[in-house]
Amino acid sequence: MRKTDHSRRTLSIGLNRSDKRPPPLTVHLSGMVLACAAACTVMGGLQQAHAQSLNASPALALERQFSVPAQPLGQSINALARQAGVAISVDAALVADKTAPAVQGSMTLGQALDKALAGSGLAATASGSAIAIGMPGKTGAGLLPTLTINAARDTADGPVNGYVARRSATATKTDTPLTEIPQSISIIGRAEMEARGTQDMMDIVAQTPGVTVNTYGADNRGWEYISLRGFNAYSGNFRDGLPQTPFIPVYSMTETYGLERVEVLRGPASVMFGQGDVGGVVNRISKMPVAERIREIEVQYGSFDRKQLAFDVGDAFDSSGELSYRLVGVALDSNDQDRYPDGARINRTRYSLSPSLRWQPSAATSLTVLTEFLKNDSGEDPYYAIAGDGTLTNIKMGDHSFSKFRHEQASVGYQLEHAFNDSWKLRQNFRYSDVKLKRNVVWVDELQADGHTYSRIARTWNDRLRQTSLDTQLHGKLPGTIASQTLLFGIDWNYNQGNAYRFKGPAPDLDLLNPIYGLGIPTPQTPIANYAQTTSQIGLYAQDQIKLFERLIVTLGGRQDYVRTATDDALNSTRKVQNDSVFSGRIGLSYLLGNGWAPYASYGESFLPSIGVDSNNNPFKPSRGKQTELGIKFQPENSRSLFTAAVFDLTKTNVITYDNITGDARQIGKQRTRGIELEAKAEIVRNLNVIASFTKMNMKVLESADSTEAGKVPATVPNRTASLWLDYEISGGLGIGGGVNYVGERQNDEANTSVEGGFSLFSAMMRYEHGPWMLRLNASNLLNKGYNTICYHGECYRGTERAVTATVKYRF
Repeated sequence: MRKTDHSRRTLSIGLNRSDKRPPPLTVHLSGMVLACAAACTVMGGLQQAHAQSLNASPALALERQFSVPAQPLGQSINALARQAGVAISVDAALVADKTAPAVQGSMTLGQALDKALAGSGLAATASGSAIAIGMPGKTGAGLLPTLTINAARDTADGPVNGYVARRSATATKTDTPLTEIPQSISIIGRAEMEARGTQDMMDIVAQTPGVTVNTYGADNRGWEYISLRGFNAYSGNFRDGLPQTPFIPVYSMTETYGLERVEVLRGPASVMFGQGDVGGVVNRISKMPVAERIREIEVQYGSFDRKQLAFDVGDAFDSSGELSYRLVGVALDSNDQDRYPDGARINRTRYSLSPSLRWQPSAATSLTVLTEFLKNDSGEDPYYAIAGDGTLTNIKMGDHSFSKFRHEQASVGYQLEHAFNDSWKLRQNFRYSDVKLKRNVVWVDELQADGHTYSRIARTWNDRLRQTSLDTQLHGKLPGTIASQTLLFGIDWNYNQGNAYRFKGPAPDLDLLNPIYGLGIPTPQTPIANYAQTTSQIGLYAQDQIKLFERLIVTLGGRQDYVRTATDDALNSTRKVQNDSVFSGRIGLSYLLGNGWAPYASYGESFLPSIGVDSNNNPFKPSRGKQTELGIKFQPENSRSLFTAAVFDLTKTNVITYDNITGDARQIGKQRTRGIELEAKAEIVRNLNVIASFTKMNMKVLESADSTEAGKVPATVPNRTASLWLDYEISGGLGIGGGVNYVGERQNDEANTSVEGGFSLFSAMMRYEHGPWMLRLNASNLLNKGYNTICYHGECYRGTERAVTATVKYRF
């Protein structure tokens, strides 16, 4: 029997097999350990009149949500253990040729096992936190040797058990408990996404402290507007730990149905990820093959003619589990909430398919291949014209006969892992992606003398971004009696190639008193951009997580990056090359007080390359970010709760600003953000989950070439945000939920001449589960409050209207 792969920290069970090839995600013990466990079980039986029921064991008495279809008994027990976040071992001979009925709903692991074992002639009993499965009333050889259960534990990149995660690999690239990470991080799992009825990335992270979304209102195109601690997160877009760097306006999109979890790391993160803005990163974790049967179909219908069909299927190809697959697909057809004055709607269609394959020839080695194909088409006119008196009208700027937005992306990559022994392992992640954008728009240009007629221009984009990313890591564990270390050495390489072909041309005038649409608008012929830009980055990094006396954790990290950017401008016959070399560091201290309490302190740095030259023709230096953070985390053992509090002081320097008199670009800008963030995720009483967050930020421009900006608050950034969500499981599969999101005041311009007032949005949910069926009804902006997200320089962006969505899910 092969040695246990301790590096994977697996939670699901496996079947003891007669062959020597263990299935993936299994726990294997030597015969001696099993014999000792069996002896302990028998001795326990002699000391007690009878074995405990599973429900009487405190470690196993927590209720969980289970969804397991009817299938072979061994696979069913495997799935139950995985969904419960525990580890069990079962003799294949006991479950051979036996089947189990479907197990659906909220119950304890003991109740779930009782249902799965019904009619099999087997029974499950517990002694403390150990499970035994065997023939009822038999002991000794008639009972399977037991294995201690690690209850309520999840992995760093797998499914989250309920609402509360316990581990992450985003902050450190190692499997680390959240209480040992000296930085603010929030994790949103699949269960939370579905309960809240999230439909895009902005919905998913909207209730996270320090996060601002939907800056520019409702937008049917699929772009993501996310800010972290006051800074946009364009450069912090990551998928499975690899960057999705934009080539503005070309961004990688996210089909959220294909995600297992989303992790929001706030504050500088360059020591792990290289170039990125000071606010942090959002890491999207994909659904992966898990060597167990997955069968799910989901249908949605909702406001604005939203129609979506999605499916998620997966399984092992044979009983060995060596080769497994997963296939996730989505088809969406929806309209925008707004329409043109002539009644035309802005339609959107999206198709996504994500096949993945995992090969695991042994417990020490695995290779997962991930692919994605996504096509997103929509109208391209979320903008409204401004009247002569400065008020917002209901007149669309563009024309539905011309405005369009077509986005296509494809990617292929792999995740390779090999453990040399119990102490050292190698990981390598790779992805190649190709993103194409074709875009037509019509914008208003100047308001003519009559005060109601706008001249307009037409513009087109035909842009493309190809990105290759490779991250190779060596992980090491050095145990010790006083100090133990988790070492990380890595080198990553990112290569981006962007091509831009953009044109402009005339468009018919727009009369606000008599707007006419459906006009023939000629294809623009005047080139305004024709260039290719390549960026190559190589980063060398190292990290040491030192644990002293099992209490004090010291996290030290450093990274050296080399970035080269070359821009070939065919329109102006020029070539510009810029080279940057930057070192980033991080140091953090966490102290495990006991009973789940862990205060921490950290300092981190970031950098983001700046392309171009100043008024003296000197290349811009990368902007730099520095942050000091103090906080405390509280996560009691064997609980479904996590409470965090943090205060931070963050500064960004080398910001490019423009002289308000000469217009010259000068890299002297400096911005500072100070704030406090509070977050709670917990099951406060049985079957009642709560999510709450609060953020207060004080953001200020300290230095700028524009004298009107110095000392002011940057535009669009709210001074306060707060949220609350409650989810209550009543009984019999019925559940209800609801919440509120509050966004505080925002400045409408850099000079702070006007302020947009705060607003609160309410949401509600109702669900019913019966067997393999689940019906859920979600409503956002329940009171249909009208508001503007921002009125930036007089151009107002409307917030989302009330939307109701019904979801039907069938698991089989």
